[in-house]
Amino acid sequence: MTKFIFVTGGVLSALGKGLAAASIGRLLESHGYKITLQKFDPYLNVDPGTMSPFQHGEVYVTDDGAETDLDLGHYERFTSTQTTKANNWTAGKIYEIILRKEREGKFLGKTVQVIPHVTDEIQKSFYAVANNNDIVIVEIGGTVGDIESLPFLEAIRQMKLSLGSDVIFVHLTLVPYMQTSGELKTKPTQHSVKELRAIGIQPDIILCRTDRPLNKDIKGKISLFTNVPLNAVITAKDVNNIYEIPLHFAREELDLIILQRLGLKPKTRDLKKWTTMVRHMNNPRDEVNIALVGKYAGLQDSYISLNQALFHGGAAHQIKVNISWIEAEELENGSPEKILQEADGILVPGGFGVRGIEGKIQTVTYARKNHVPFFGICLGMQCASIEFARNIAGLQDANSTEFNKETPHQIFFKWRELKGVFDLGGTMRLGRYSCTLEKGTLAGRIYGKNEIHERHRHRFEFNPEYESRLREAGLVISGKNPDHDLVEIIEIKDHPWFLGCQFHPEFKSKPLEPHPLFTSFIGASYAYRCRKKTS
Repeated sequence: MTKFIFVTGGVLSALGKGLAAASIGRLLESHGYKITLQKFDPYLNVDPGTMSPFQHGEVYVTDDGAETDLDLGHYERFTSTQTTKANNWTAGKIYEIILRKEREGKFLGKTVQVIPHVTDEIQKSFYAVANNNDIVIVEIGGTVGDIESLPFLEAIRQMKLSLGSDVIFVHLTLVPYMQTSGELKTKPTQHSVKELRAIGIQPDIILCRTDRPLNKDIKGKISLFTNVPLNAVITAKDVNNIYEIPLHFAREELDLIILQRLGLKPKTRDLKKWTTMVRHMNNPRDEVNIALVGKYAGLQDSYISLNQALFHGGAAHQIKVNISWIEAEELENGSPEKILQEADGILVPGGFGVRGIEGKIQTVTYARKNHVPFFGICLGMQCASIEFARNIAGLQDANSTEFNKETPHQIFFKWRELKGVFDLGGTMRLGRYSCTLEKGTLAGRIYGKNEIHERHRHRFEFNPEYESRLREAGLVISGKNPDHDLVEIIEIKDHPWFLGCQFHPEFKSKPLEPHPLFTSFIGASYAYRCRKKTS
């Protein structure tokens, strides 16, 4: 029988339910149990693919091409689970299924209601990932008390009624410290649990987000007013490094409490590799400065997988990675030499739209001319290709149709415009695609294999009509999709490290398995830093 852990949140949003759920998954895997994680969001969008990064943060992409919530990235980074479309649900997605069934007459004329039809559909989604897993950890988005979350909370209440001890509830709340009185306040937690109990859910475990350890008296007060055993009131203390969270929870024996509540036997907890990784991250031998030139630099959640992949690459060398957030538009109005002079490596990430494009192209020029390690991802590869076409191949008006539909030299154009040539469906290339690497290239040396598989999320492709012309000018095309002959990776010669890729390698990087491109990029950036010091 598969066990279920439902993680809810109270008091306010952004307390870190996703990280808490992922950390619980890490701990349970350390006992040898097979787990998976799900995220349920109460908003009515069918998926986050069309939502602004400023509102929702990064859109994470799975191998099967699902555009999902960013917390699925935490799930995959912290655990060995590989998420799919079945691991992320929204209220919009649930209602879409129900309304389609109603239109098809599958309810046989019955009145379609939140209970039981919506709650039944939500419960079906829980079971969709249960097969072959010992434990399913489900994060319910939103905050207890929000009207949008009520159908999901009702569904998990019904799950407890059906499955009894095979279901437990973990509730994350806030215990703030009042500077004026010098006290930790438990009242927000008390009220949050009261809201939860009012709809029929009694938490088994409370995770108390706080900036300092909770003493026994504070925990005792929370235990008394929430009807949760004292040992199940857990300190969820703020950390500088998110990968410390499972270790903090382990010290509070959260994993043992969960296993006991679920009727599962604890095994020998194995966190040796995880502990070593955290130690390397927290005790670097040196540092490196990476300039990240994007259009959402004001909101770091827009590039959360990218940030983490850079940190993973640094940990592989035991080097601290300092990220400088630079708005691409700043480079259009200022001097790249002044803005980028402290950078040991430059990264231009993915994105959509014309804003800041010329600033990114100027960034590429600076990196190419000054031999600064450069990494262009998705949109960054577009910019690198356009910069090369303009300044090396002599195609002065070269551009992408995404930025200028009237350009005489369409170095990149839309996926749908390729349909006539390659008979491809859809307007966006999403999910896992293969790539064949050229031997002897930078990419070939980094990966050490002939074929790789990476995740994509983009609409615009390298125009094959310009491939031979740019090759003749010196562009190295080191990776191509073998199914449709699409360009996947570009490089330039006579540069210490210059690479652009059409895919998003950050989605496959883990702290215990850093992505080879990020490991190599950080290594090259550190070598550049060392050369600067000695020159």
